Amino acid sequence: MPNPTAAMLVIGDEILSGRTRDSNMHFLAGVLTQRGIRLVEVRVVADDHGAIVAAVNALRAGVDHVFTSGGIGPTHDDITADAVAAAFGVAIGKRADAMALLSAHYARQGLEFNEARQRMARIPDGAVLIDNPVSVAPGFSVGNVHVMAGVPRIFEAMVASVMPGLTGGDPLLSQSLRVERGEGEIAGAFGALAAEYPELSMGSYPFQSNGLHGTNLVIRGTDAARLDEAMGRLRALFG
Repeated sequence: MPNPTAAMLVIGDEILSGRTRDSNMHFLAGVLTQRGIRLVEVRVVADDHGAIVAAVNALRAGVDHVFTSGGIGPTHDDITADAVAAAFGVAIGKRADAMALLSAHYARQGLEFNEARQRMARIPDGAVLIDNPVSVAPGFSVGNVHVMAGVPRIFEAMVASVMPGLTGGDPLLSQSLRVERGEGEIAGAFGALAAEYPELSMGSYPFQSNGLHGTNLVIRGTDAARLDEAMGRLRALFG
């Protein structure tokens, strides 16, 4: 049975402007790999309602899980929850359980639970809350879309909350071989080897370091025995 697939939607003008460097994709990719879920696509869109709706609908139709980051805070430009509700064609409003979580949190902090903060309790109808042990304001899952904050520490905590409920597959394994040869020199033999192992993914990644240039050859797959066999063949060719 093939491994489940996933896509990520990164939302925010600050990412596209270069003001903020996204680290959430790197974190999510590592967690999904360990879980046996293949991350097959990542998109970045602006804080634009129509763009978010279109991206959510396109991605959720093609993969088992979609993870979003960004745009679920208390300010006017935090529009992800509304856009996801629109993508699914459901209503959105302040939900009692989310309101209770946030109200208690701000009471403990001695802060006013004002209208802006109450925006973070707006949840699409039918969604399941995602626990946020860092700052309490919940994310949510609706259908196969998991909506999370963009702040890395909070995003990572929300991913940890979601993962136990997802069905994974066989762990995605990888091995690599560093060769001090250019891609043009190894391409023919490497391509022929890849054709012999269609169930494995083989990629080449050139590097330059301390005056040397070469290629990192990486083989990925879920069958440890076949991976070892292919790596043995690779080392015999280029080791």
